[in-house]
Amino acid sequence: MISKRLSISIVILTITMTFMEMTALPAALFCNIQIRDIEPIYFSLMINFIIAFALCFVCKKTIIKEWNFGMQLQNIWSGLKKYGISAVVATLIVGVSFCIGLTPFDNEPTILRVVIEGIVYYIGVAIMEELYLRGLLQNIIEKWLGKRNNAELYAIIISSVLFGFGHIFGALGQPLTTIICKAVWATALGVYFGAVYVKTQNLWIPIILHFIVDLCGIPFCFSKGNQYPTIALVTCLTVYLLLGIYGLYIVRNRNYDNAGKV
Repeated sequence: MISKRLSISIVILTITMTFMEMTALPAALFCNIQIRDIEPIYFSLMINFIIAFALCFVCKKTIIKEWNFGMQLQNIWSGLKKYGISAVVATLIVGVSFCIGLTPFDNEPTILRVVIEGIVYYIGVAIMEELYLRGLLQNIIEKWLGKRNNAELYAIIISSVLFGFGHIFGALGQPLTTIICKAVWATALGVYFGAVYVKTQNLWIPIILHFIVDLCGIPFCFSKGNQYPTIALVTCLTVYLLLGIYGLYIVRNRNYDNAGKV
């Protein structure tokens, strides 16, 4: 049975990291870096990611020493080979739909912007979100459910719904259809990432898959608009729902691919 102290600590850390990602605070209060054509908000968020990672590390070393994230380096490649092909295929399909929908491109970004906004930033997003959504939230929900039947599945679904709900705030200002679609497909992606985490017991694998999926956003660097083309909306919704269904399928087998977390 998980202790009350540990539960409270995990919940507080999860809420804190979620708040830091969604608001860009506290970095937004003191960071206003402008480099070339890169939006300052990206630097604020990435500084927040670093602060959050440091906070998580300190908590792991002090108040939540017994908590297992699953950050071992063993068997990462085998997990990626087994569950990652679907993410690569999905990213290619969605990326092509963005290229088609955003054509003709009306922006000429610097290489630095593409690297920072299209790659480095998404590395931070993948680590950040998988840490607090799978490593903390999904884990704690599963432990609260204890020995109940399908506890892992319920934990995946609950954390994924919250993941989808969180994307509503990031989509505010977009058309209602876009907001609904983003919430639905984020939920489906959460199921996929959560299922891979349960199956492999290794958080690095959903982190890498999350990063791969996010790479489809690179074409936006070459467009001045921020609206989702219709073809991309339909493609994202279809492809990511299929990934969610795949996640439900693979989690049906209760045997872990690799034993233990660290």
